[in-house]
Amino acid sequence: MKKVLTIAGSDCSGGAGIQADIKTITAHRLYAMSAITALTAQNTTGVYGIHEVPSEFIAQQLDCIFTDIIPDSIKIGMVSSSDIIKIIAERLSKYNAKNIVVDPVMVATSGSKLLSDDAITALVENLIPLAKVITPNIPEAECLSGIEIKTPDDMIKSAIKISSQMKCSVLIKGGHLEDCADDLLYEDGRAFWFKAKRINNTNTHGTGCTLSSAIACNLAEGKNLHDSISLAKSYITKALNAQLNLGKGSGPLNHCV
Repeated sequence: MKKVLTIAGSDCSGGAGIQADIKTITAHRLYAMSAITALTAQNTTGVYGIHEVPSEFIAQQLDCIFTDIIPDSIKIGMVSSSDIIKIIAERLSKYNAKNIVVDPVMVATSGSKLLSDDAITALVENLIPLAKVITPNIPEAECLSGIEIKTPDDMIKSAIKISSQMKCSVLIKGGHLEDCADDLLYEDGRAFWFKAKRINNTNTHGTGCTLSSAIACNLAEGKNLHDSISLAKSYITKALNAQLNLGKGSGPLNHCV
């Protein structure tokens, strides 16, 4: 059985973060492991508290994992400080980790930045260079590239700049586009589009976590990056089309499709 490690924050309501990742990995019939970076008090209506895990304890979690059950791929989500980012990067380098998918959780749905400037710098300098692919949404791609994105052409310009500067493949998610939900992969100097119609479903809590975890699952099984993304996008489309409706706000997906 292939093994997938998620390094992220916990969502007590089960829709995003570690919980969404483990559900996704299990739905793909793979073995899930986790290193928790933060505890959050949140639900479908918002985030009400964050308790950051000390970086030394995160390192201890990673040591226990990599010295026993070695993961075939890794998904990284919420990393809230430069110290945490640097210790994760140090441990992943030490253990020669492979198939790393980084979901750069940098910008809230409201548009406000979730990471301080020094944490963004650590992310760009220490963690992203280890990634096989990063999966920013449009606001996060704007933050990383400094390019305002309004059109598909803007997505390509942003992806080229990010890939060139950070030496990794980039998947810019198009969920913030007005008339479609097309995603763009920029890999080895080539752009690939993953086309999709916008699904009429306001319950999108945890979509980014779920997509990046599904990509990591497919990479763990030996699929190439293009196929891993294509299969992951099909999975998340099914999870949205299931029209699960839980909670008073933007609810979670149905990971059991």
